Amino acid sequence: MPPFAQPVPASPVAVIVMGVSGCGKSTLGALLAEALDCPFLEGDSFHSAEAIEKMRGGQPLTDEDRWPWLDRLGQALADAVVTHGVAVAACSALRKGYRDRLLTAVGGHARFILLDNSREELLARLKNRPGHYMPASLLDSQLETLEQPLGEEPAITLVTDAPPTTLRDAALDWLRNGGC
Repeated sequence: MPPFAQPVPASPVAVIVMGVSGCGKSTLGALLAEALDCPFLEGDSFHSAEAIEKMRGGQPLTDEDRWPWLDRLGQALADAVVTHGVAVAACSALRKGYRDRLLTAVGGHARFILLDNSREELLARLKNRPGHYMPASLLDSQLETLEQPLGEEPAITLVTDAPPTTLRDAALDWLRNGGC
C-alpha cells in the first residue's frame, strides 16, 4: 500500500470522479485509485463503439445512448467494490438521474467528486488533447447538461485550478472524514 494511503469509510464505497470532458476526471481518478490501492475504472472504456463514433462526429449523446453505458459501468463498479471494498471510476455523471443510476448499481455506497473549472480553461484543455474522440465542440452541450450535485447527494466540488496531487489530497481528506 502506498505510504499516503489511508482507509476510506468502513463500508464498501465507490468513488466516482465526475464532470465534463477535459476537467481532469481520469487524472484524479488514477491518483485516487493509486492512493487507495484499489481498481480504477475509466468510464470512457465502457462506451459503445456507436456512442464513440457519435461523439467523434460532433453529436452529443442522448439519454438512450447513456443508459446502457451507465449500466455497464455501474455493474463493473459494483463488482470491483464487492471484490476490493473500494473502487474509483471516472465518469461524467452529468445529471442527477445518471448519478442515481450509479448509486443504485453500487447499493447506495458511492461518493461523487465533481471537478469544476471555467469554460475557457476546459476548452483550452480539450484543444490540447489530440486524438481523443471527444471534440471541443461538444463542451457547451455538456455544460448545459450538467446538473450540479444537490445538498442531499454524497458529493463534493473541487475546482481544478490546483495541481492534481493537491486535488487528490483534498479528496482523500473528504473521504476520510465521511465523504458528506
